[in-house]
Amino acid sequence: MPDTQRAEIARAALPRAPEFDATLALLREGAGYISARADHLGTDVFRTRLALRPVICMRGAEAAEIFYGGDRFTRRGAMPASIRHLLQDDGSVQGLDGAAHRHRKAMFTGLMLEDSIRRLAGHFAAEWRSAVPGWQTAGRVVLVRALPQLLFRAAAVWAGVPVDDAEATRRADEMEAMIVNAGRLGPANWRARLRRHQTEAWARRVIRDLRAGAAAELSPALPAAAIAAHRDEAGRLLPEAVAAVELINLLRPVVAVGHFILFAALALHHHPEWRTRFATGADEDLEPFAQEIRRTTPFFPAVAGRVLTPFTWRGIDFAADAWVLFDIHGTDTHPALWADPAAFRPERFRGWDGDPWRLVPQGAGLVGATHRCPGERITLELIKEAVRLLCRDLDWRLPPQDLTVDPARLPACPADGLVLADLRPCR
Repeated sequence: MPDTQRAEIARAALPRAPEFDATLALLREGAGYISARADHLGTDVFRTRLALRPVICMRGAEAAEIFYGGDRFTRRGAMPASIRHLLQDDGSVQGLDGAAHRHRKAMFTGLMLEDSIRRLAGHFAAEWRSAVPGWQTAGRVVLVRALPQLLFRAAAVWAGVPVDDAEATRRADEMEAMIVNAGRLGPANWRARLRRHQTEAWARRVIRDLRAGAAAELSPALPAAAIAAHRDEAGRLLPEAVAAVELINLLRPVVAVGHFILFAALALHHHPEWRTRFATGADEDLEPFAQEIRRTTPFFPAVAGRVLTPFTWRGIDFAADAWVLFDIHGTDTHPALWADPAAFRPERFRGWDGDPWRLVPQGAGLVGATHRCPGERITLELIKEAVRLLCRDLDWRLPPQDLTVDPARLPACPADGLVLADLRPCR
C-alpha cells in the first residue's frame, strides 16, 4: 500500500475535534478542553489544530505509557517559546532525551533524598511561623501573595543560596511571574520573560561564586553546590548558563508548589471534617490528602512532545515529528480510571498502589527512566507540612470573598487569591 494511502487511512481513523483550530477554545476552557472534546468524540485520542499547527491530543493511562515510555517522544521543539523560556529554557534537563536526560536527572534525584526533603519542609515551616505575627498584625493574609515568598526563602536556605531580604523578595516575585504567565499570551508573558533575564543573571552569579571556591567549602548535600559541580557524561562541567538554568529549575518548582497549597487550604475550608481530623492527629491520612490535592488541582493541563520514531498505536500511525499533547489533568480525572472523579475523596489513596501511569500530575512512569518530575516527593511533603500548619499551628477562617476558579487561568487560582482572616495560634 502506498505511504500516501496509508496516511489517509490513518487520518480517517483518528477522530477530529469540531473546531477548525482549537487555539481560542483552549485559551477559554483551559484544563478542561482536551477532556471535553474527548468525551464529545467518545475517544481518548483525537486530532485538531493549535495556531494552525496539526496536533494529536491524548489522555488516559495507556496514553501516558505511550507518551512517557520507550523514548518515543522528544520535548525539544514541542513547546512554544513563550512557555519554554519561562518553565524550562534551552539546555535544561527537561529538553534532553535518552542517556543524557537520565544522567542529568540522576543529579536531581540525588538531591531529593528523604533527609534533604525533610530539611526543606522544616525550612518552610520556620518561614511560615516567622510570618504569622505579621499576618496577625495585618488581620489577614492573601495566600497567593504570601506563599511564593515563604517557599522561595525556604528553598534558598535548603539549596545553600545566600540571599538577603530584598533579593529574596525580588527573586520570589520573578519566579512566581514565570509560573503564572507561562500560559498567557501577549504583554504579560513578554514582561515575565524579560524579568527572567534578571533571574538568569543572578543565577549565573551564584554558580560563578560557587565555582570560584565556595562550593568546596559547602556540604555536597547542598543542592546549589551539587549543580555547580555537576559534570556531563563526558566529565565536563555544565556551561555556566546551563547550570544557572538548572538552579532556577530547582528553585522555581518549589515556589510553584504554592498553587497546590492554595487548593489544600481551600479543601480544608470546603471539607472541614478533614481539618478536624488533622487538628487532632490522623497523620496516616496526610499522604492520601496530599495525593488527592495533586489529583484534583488544575495546575498545567497538558505536556507536549514530538514523535522521534514513527509508531502505531490503536491503529493510528504517529509519524516522525508529529506534535502531540498529553492531557495531564484529564488523565487524573478520567472517569474510566477514577470512581466519581469530580468528588474530593482522599480516602481513595489509602492503600494506593502507586500506579505510575494513572496518577500523573507531575508526569508518568518511573522517575529514573522517564520525564516524570523528580520533585514529586518535595511537592507531597510541602503540601503535608502546609496542612499541619493550617490545622495545628494556626486558627483561621475565610472571610467573604470570590472563591471561583477560572478554568482558563493557568495555573488555577481562587479569584481573590484565598484570603485568611481571624488569625490566631491554635490552642
